[in-house]
Amino acid sequence: MTLHTALTEMVGIKHPVVQTGMGWVSGSKLVTATARAGGLGIIASATMTYDELKTAIRETKDRTEAPFGVNLRADAEDAQERVALLIREGVRVASFALAPRREMIAQFKDAGIIVIPTVGAARHAEKVAGWGADAVIVQGSEGGGHTGSVATSLLLPSVVRAVDIPVVASGGFFDGSGLAAAMAYGAAGIAMGTRFLLTSESTVPDSVKHQYLVRGLDGTVVTTKVDGVPHRVLRTELVESLERSRGARTLAHALVNTFRFRKVTGISWRAMAAEGLTLVRNGDRTVAQLMMSANSPMLLRAGLVKGDTDAGVLAAGQVVGMIDDLPSVRELIERIVFDAESRLDELQQAR
Repeated sequence: MTLHTALTEMVGIKHPVVQTGMGWVSGSKLVTATARAGGLGIIASATMTYDELKTAIRETKDRTEAPFGVNLRADAEDAQERVALLIREGVRVASFALAPRREMIAQFKDAGIIVIPTVGAARHAEKVAGWGADAVIVQGSEGGGHTGSVATSLLLPSVVRAVDIPVVASGGFFDGSGLAAAMAYGAAGIAMGTRFLLTSESTVPDSVKHQYLVRGLDGTVVTTKVDGVPHRVLRTELVESLERSRGARTLAHALVNTFRFRKVTGISWRAMAAEGLTLVRNGDRTVAQLMMSANSPMLLRAGLVKGDTDAGVLAAGQVVGMIDDLPSVRELIERIVFDAESRLDELQQAR
């Protein structure tokens, strides 16, 4: 079972399947399982301190010799130190959840590290390709967490047409038919978050996984009340309460979480202020959105790490309504590839 694509050739993986960098979820255990199964696992570093990231990389390298990646925030206080860490440790892939910096791409390229940013528009793909990115992950509106408004079925072909580098499709994928469809659009592979979250190697508490499994196709909602920008999450009582909240109450809740976020990550007040001012000046966030921004990581931590579904938010893609099992990562990837090959064979026969 092998599907050779530009992604597998570039990264040196067996299967064109990527496990995305999900905050509080994509640690060394899940990434190792993905790498061993022949996919590309990505460590989520935005919710890790520098030392935690260093440990996660070392643990993954100790457990497998297969390629893996690390997801970075280019605007983090210690972003440059993290870049140096990835280069020093010889991490195969560097990815970015938010816009990367041109000079960081150049640093990785000079060190022989593959750069794969995540984009939400064709113009963003064109920009990072012009800066030297090796490939892009394009996430449609079906995806969990921060998301845009354009469906994958429209966003994917627009990006494929816009750039000459490999494009990985994300948002709405969970099985082999989806991989085959993505390849028909011209993608070099698929990236999945929710589907990998719901595996046996995922460290998310079992009680929380059960909450995901019992949701139907209408089990998610896109809300701006988590951190001020569109965020697809499970429709829970807490989310419904946040949706009804207004003004001072919302900002007061965000202020408390700002203190909690600083304590967990170790980021300084000066760095938080500098990052915030940059976002406001660039037009990426309003002042109100900035004040709410610490809500997201802390509410996700409460749900995905602590298992407190009454006090936490659970990011989820729309595919949650199509998932009803908790396979191992290896079982999942092999099933997806086998089914994709079967579907592609059927299409070839029909032709």
